[in-house]
Amino acid sequence: MPSSPQELATLDQQHLWHPFTAMRQWCAPDHTPLMLVEGNGCTLRDQFGKEYLDGNASIWTNIHGHNHPVLNAAISAQLGKVAHTSFLGFTHEPAIRLAKELVDLLPGGKLTRAFFTDNGSTAIESAVRMALQYWKQNGSPQRDTLVAFDRAYHGDTLGAASLGGIPLFKGSGNDFGYRVITVPSLESLESLSAAEQARIAAVIIEPLIQGAAGMRLWPQGMLKALDGWCRQQDVFLILDEVMTGFGRTGKMFACEHEGVVPDFLCLAKGLTGGYLPLAATLTSERVFEGFLGEPHEGRTFFYGHSYAGSQLGCAAALASLQIFRDERVLEELSAKIARLGELMKGLNDARQCGMIAAMTIDSPDLTLGAKASLAARRHGLLTRPVANTVVLMPPLCVTLDELDRMVAALRAALEDIKAPA
Repeated sequence: MPSSPQELATLDQQHLWHPFTAMRQWCAPDHTPLMLVEGNGCTLRDQFGKEYLDGNASIWTNIHGHNHPVLNAAISAQLGKVAHTSFLGFTHEPAIRLAKELVDLLPGGKLTRAFFTDNGSTAIESAVRMALQYWKQNGSPQRDTLVAFDRAYHGDTLGAASLGGIPLFKGSGNDFGYRVITVPSLESLESLSAAEQARIAAVIIEPLIQGAAGMRLWPQGMLKALDGWCRQQDVFLILDEVMTGFGRTGKMFACEHEGVVPDFLCLAKGLTGGYLPLAATLTSERVFEGFLGEPHEGRTFFYGHSYAGSQLGCAAALASLQIFRDERVLEELSAKIARLGELMKGLNDARQCGMIAAMTIDSPDLTLGAKASLAARRHGLLTRPVANTVVLMPPLCVTLDELDRMVAALRAALEDIKAPA
């Protein structure tokens, strides 16, 4: 088998198809794929030994850094017992303990049930299917419509993609999936006709900030007002915290900033510290009880995946929550958030939500974001753009010095490509 970096790169270009990647350029003879082979903390190393700061937390997943000894030990210990067993009609201790810890993270005891899947899209699919099936079998079958927001992104499976408000991410066609009304704002939602409102089963939103829209911030108080509208209309509120969950916004969950507890909370990415695929959809006892009945009544939630409730994933997630407590991760964030805000000042359209920061290159040339990210590699920073928006979302373990170096690398990259900062 090939072992040299060049032999492996050649095989990659011959046989692999990478997501969200322009493959003609990737497979060009003069392109050398970046192969990441080692990591420690916020640092990653490529096939040639060059080091980079992980400025996008490995696509917004990594929380505590790479090669964390507590996570490594937890996964190793679980691997010594059993790696995976079916969760369909069976159970295991890591999932039981994780469900309890997750529902205890939010106040008031409203969310009592955890449904495990394996990625953000399936966490969303679970919430949406539960909402629609709940109304259908609990006296309100007319509630068959979902409300989502313009520029939203909720995943790439067919149902999740139908909720999205970015045509680029919907593939070759956009007329598929659920019955969805897309609105630009809360005011537009409130302006829907009485007939339209009567058909709404649930509203879904990325709280505080829309990720794939270019890190677009919602107005302060909007989430609280939306929650109030949903309560008044008896409409389910689904919060997509796949990106914002687990400390990204400065609190464990973004909804805590406005004192909101939804009917469905969708979690993935950072759930395992960014180590293994696992997702959770948290919901209420009201929703759960709406599915109870005798088998012949057909009220069961017939949805799930082969790796739902992965024992290794649950073990990693429990270890990640333990790190939050032992290392006082949330308590240590205020200084980092403040430094990141100071460093971003002066960059064009700079914006921040906790440990999520972004700036937008003001140019009609929409390739500059990608060029800036490639240039940043030469200065030891890995990040990824959303069109011309360059995002910085490091692991939460990042040090103040590493933040300094990340933003310095970004500024140097903008200078290299002569892009307006």
